[in-house]
Amino acid sequence: MTLHAREINQDVRELGELLGDVLEAQSSTEAFEIVERTRKSSIEYRRGDAETREDVGRTLDRLNPEMQDIVARAFTTYFELINLAEERERVRETREGSQEGILADSVEEAVDMLAERGADAAELEAVLDDVLIEPTFTAHPTEARRKTVKAKLRSVAQDLEILDERRLTDREEEHVERDLAAEVTSLWQTPQVRERRPEVTDEALNIQWYLENVLFEVIDGVYDELERAIEERYDEDIDVPKLYEFRSWAGSDRDGNPFVTPEVTEETLERQRDTILPLYRNKLKELSGVLSQDASNITTDATFDERLGEHKERLPGIASEAEERYPDEPYRQKLKLMRESVLRVSDVRQGGYDHPNDLLKDLRSIAESLRANNAEVVAQSHVDPLIRKVDTFGFSLAGLDLRDHRKMHTDAIAESMDRQGIDYAGMDEDERVEFLTEAILQDDPVIDMEDATGLSDDSTRVLRRFRKTADWQNEFGVDAIDTYAISWCEEPSHVLEVLFLADQVGIVDLPGYCGLDIVPLLESEYALSGARRIMGTLFENEAYEMALNARNGVQEIMLGYSDSNKENGFLAANWSLYNNQKRLADITSDFDVDMRLFHGRGGSISRGGGPMNDAMLALPNETVTGQIKFTEQGEAIAEKYANHDIAERNLEQMLNAQVRARHNAMEDPVEEIPEEWREAMEKSAPAAREEYQDLLGTDGFVDYFEQATPITVIENLNMGSRPASRSEDRSVDDLRAIPWVFSWTQARCIIPGWYSIATGLNAYLEDGGDVETLQEMYDEWPFFRTKIDNASLALARTDFDIAEEYADLADDDLRERIFPRLKSEYDETVDLVLRITERDGLLSREWLEENLERRNPYVDPLNLLQVRLLAQSHLTETEKRTLRLTVQGIAAGMKNTG
Repeated sequence: MTLHAREINQDVRELGELLGDVLEAQSSTEAFEIVERTRKSSIEYRRGDAETREDVGRTLDRLNPEMQDIVARAFTTYFELINLAEERERVRETREGSQEGILADSVEEAVDMLAERGADAAELEAVLDDVLIEPTFTAHPTEARRKTVKAKLRSVAQDLEILDERRLTDREEEHVERDLAAEVTSLWQTPQVRERRPEVTDEALNIQWYLENVLFEVIDGVYDELERAIEERYDEDIDVPKLYEFRSWAGSDRDGNPFVTPEVTEETLERQRDTILPLYRNKLKELSGVLSQDASNITTDATFDERLGEHKERLPGIASEAEERYPDEPYRQKLKLMRESVLRVSDVRQGGYDHPNDLLKDLRSIAESLRANNAEVVAQSHVDPLIRKVDTFGFSLAGLDLRDHRKMHTDAIAESMDRQGIDYAGMDEDERVEFLTEAILQDDPVIDMEDATGLSDDSTRVLRRFRKTADWQNEFGVDAIDTYAISWCEEPSHVLEVLFLADQVGIVDLPGYCGLDIVPLLESEYALSGARRIMGTLFENEAYEMALNARNGVQEIMLGYSDSNKENGFLAANWSLYNNQKRLADITSDFDVDMRLFHGRGGSISRGGGPMNDAMLALPNETVTGQIKFTEQGEAIAEKYANHDIAERNLEQMLNAQVRARHNAMEDPVEEIPEEWREAMEKSAPAAREEYQDLLGTDGFVDYFEQATPITVIENLNMGSRPASRSEDRSVDDLRAIPWVFSWTQARCIIPGWYSIATGLNAYLEDGGDVETLQEMYDEWPFFRTKIDNASLALARTDFDIAEEYADLADDDLRERIFPRLKSEYDETVDLVLRITERDGLLSREWLEENLERRNPYVDPLNLLQVRLLAQSHLTETEKRTLRLTVQGIAAGMKNTG
């Protein structure tokens, strides 16, 4: 059976031709010919048919500002369209692989794998009981595209889907192609560059779109695939529990973002609730259209009858309407009452559901009744999917995580105590821990959380946030906002400070109740290496032990990939993270605490990016408790969740990896690493860190970074609501990790993804190590293999011919001191990676190589144009807009920002 009518080369060719037609019609034949000449010259160079890029350079040098803008728009729009063609190809491969039964990383593959390993039904059920996957969407500013542009691109994607998957008449095909041309024309006429910085509300709405329009629709499909796979391999009934929960930082992450106010957070909570409840009402209405069974044809059981009777008592007026409208249809009567109770969740009237579990109980009673009446297929097709949705999204759509910098809490408490003559700021760590513990355990409040007299603005905001959190939990339910992450947490007192503030407003009432998971974010080397000091002190603390027990003994710990990498370099940071994850597993095991690791991953390789399923399988067995949480950011969100098929595929891959990883951990609780492997890393990582930090500490390095990358443009790109730097200081330490990585990526010199790997591994080889051991590590150790593969991708995306163009923008002395050092390390790293992987090329997957070959000739002109604009001391408004547009175009071409 042929599933598709097209293939990627046809999509790429026709979209390119359509864009050319639009360009010529909307601009001029001259503009079209300039773009074509630039494109063809760039392709000739990449193919080896031209020795230099001089022809491209000459063409760009002759352009006036208006023509520069057209060229930048043409190549940027091309990438936006080609990204959709590649997305469509991913859908084709997924559907065809599923049809042929050869789809890798599917839930079916995971179930088959466990069955082949001899896992019986009880063992599989135990694995599933442990698994909980929590993708957490953040508003970090890594999405360069405007919301309007994304909407138009989704329309183009829908047209491509129709052409590819539907059998059309000639006339129908003409209509779709006309719509496609209209959308591309509109896209061309729409400004690509944001004129204003997005507000926090915009970011929250963006995240909400994916939750409401994609994930809500596809989540039950993953469960359906899993249950079908289990039925095929196991004879016994296996209960599939809740496996996913979605969370968000958009609208609640205060760290470094002064625009995240309590008003914004409350608005986000209200909007998310107001979004999910109508979705349930619509689904219940659809269900009412299906469950038209007459009482004479079915027999309802005692459980259903009891719940129906109780519901009628709670809503007598609605019950009368239901009985009159559906006199002999018990399911429809119940569903009408359920719709009303959903409506009243946020209503002042009585009779609304108090908790999602109440709605779940009603749905399950209907499903059980259907099954008892030999209507299993009806329950499976119509009721079970809604049960999964309610179980996943609750009444909040996605739970919000609060976050702030540890200094904010410390200062708020110090200022509040100072009013009472207590010098909290002057206490040492032990004194602070003792003071906070006693304050938490005493019954009476210590500070007046309503009184802001004498407090700074920041401290006033902190106290107000905790007061409002108590109100939000009362209004929206604890599940809607029950996590508090602490950035740059480095001491036990930093965690106890949040517990103390929560206690002061009634969110915590020990020993029996704690309404927050308090999550230390360990990002600095000091914090990571001091994990036992921090967590051990907390687990031995009387107040914190009570709080942990009230949270079912689960401690969530967040690991910061971004700043760790920026501080230590790729190899050293990842080895530190690996070791510290094992250390955290040992600590939590020693204290009989269940650990949930929260991986603060970014979209780029250097910030923990790469395939999530590979990352899950590469985690140390000791850390795989079954529960896992990780951030999803920026352009990675659109890439993973904009398309329904790809979103479901990503969720499947996560589940495949987590099921397999949890089973591996149950079989082998401790990952035994050969001593020679550990020695290799212990020798390599310190040398890599030293080289990386020496580079960053080189006199003039910050100046070189500012001159040889577009960082100053990126800082003003209006990508996100959060400032690019933490202060006005011009230092690498002060710069946020996202613009740091973004800038190097733009300049095609992606040092955050590979710099100092060669220095580190060569230190091991020069100390008596051998390449054969590194090859063995690559073949047999998932951790090492994924890191080398990820570095290979960063190396492949790096282009030192282009990077040299940016280096020429720097002062001569800086260029001569820094650029050759980068180039030398790059060359050595490429050589070493190829020796370790025993490959001819950097990329392990053919489609990745094809992807780069398709893109590079089109990225190059944007890079060269960007360099020319950066070299000018004064720019017109048109040139400034074009410069910003080149940043977005290169980001689209590289499919990566920060």
